[in-house]
Amino acid sequence: MAGAQSQHRKGITLVVAAAIAWSTAPFFTRLLPFDSWTILFWRGLFGAAMIAAILFLLQGRAGLRDFTRMDRTGWLVASLSTLGMVCFIPSLQLTSVSNVAIIIATGPFVTAALAWVWLKEVPRLRTTLASIVALVGIAIIVGGAQPGSDFLGLTLAVIMTVAIAVMTVIVRQHRNTSMVAAAALSNILGCVVSIPFAHGIATVTAHDIFIFAMFGFCQVALGLSLYMLGSRLLPSSQAALIATLETPLMPFWVWLAFQEAPSSRALIGGALVMGAVIADIIGDNREQKQAA
Repeated sequence: MAGAQSQHRKGITLVVAAAIAWSTAPFFTRLLPFDSWTILFWRGLFGAAMIAAILFLLQGRAGLRDFTRMDRTGWLVASLSTLGMVCFIPSLQLTSVSNVAIIIATGPFVTAALAWVWLKEVPRLRTTLASIVALVGIAIIVGGAQPGSDFLGLTLAVIMTVAIAVMTVIVRQHRNTSMVAAAALSNILGCVVSIPFAHGIATVTAHDIFIFAMFGFCQVALGLSLYMLGSRLLPSSQAALIATLETPLMPFWVWLAFQEAPSSRALIGGALVMGAVIADIIGDNREQKQAA
């Protein structure tokens, strides 16, 4: 029992760290004067290289052999991750950020429904209620944006959300299978897909390369690797809920680096999201202690 509790706490820590890493995307994007597809290409290239380096440092050559031993599950996880990344970029270009953010915020519910049907993993009432509060918080954060919408953009955002939800459930189902190599592969696939649409691949400077390298390491390699490792140790709905911390943390990095004060909406909505996640984690810890 103690071992299971330790693994559960480890899963929470890893997914929280993943959300923090993912939230740095606006900070790095602000530093790069390129189109989205060029950013996707270089970010993915460095992200894949950094994940491979992490595998080598942690496991030596055995870690790199994970790439040659990739089974159907690994390829499926990599493909779903790539699909999510590739849909995200054009969805932001075809519809409003508010629409995309709200659809992404339904991720915990989509993940919980899939886990219920697929794994017979019944979502806890506390996590469901916390997810609802988090959804309200994100709605407040983006509620001031213009409501312009486009069917194709909305469709791509839905596809992305479902792809990440399915990926989360698969990682949870195959929790004893290494998925970090699949995270690296997804970035390579993302690079390949972005090439036909990228316009600035060859115009980057040495300074840009450094920023792309940091982007690939901090936001992609750490974020995706930590989420792959942590989500297999948690109920799927809880992992997806904790990942919503990414949204309220995004304005923090922009404020810290560019002195852009977050709006009152961002502060109120962010407080709701963070409060919901913290309340769920505290309640979870209480249950773990009572069970012990």
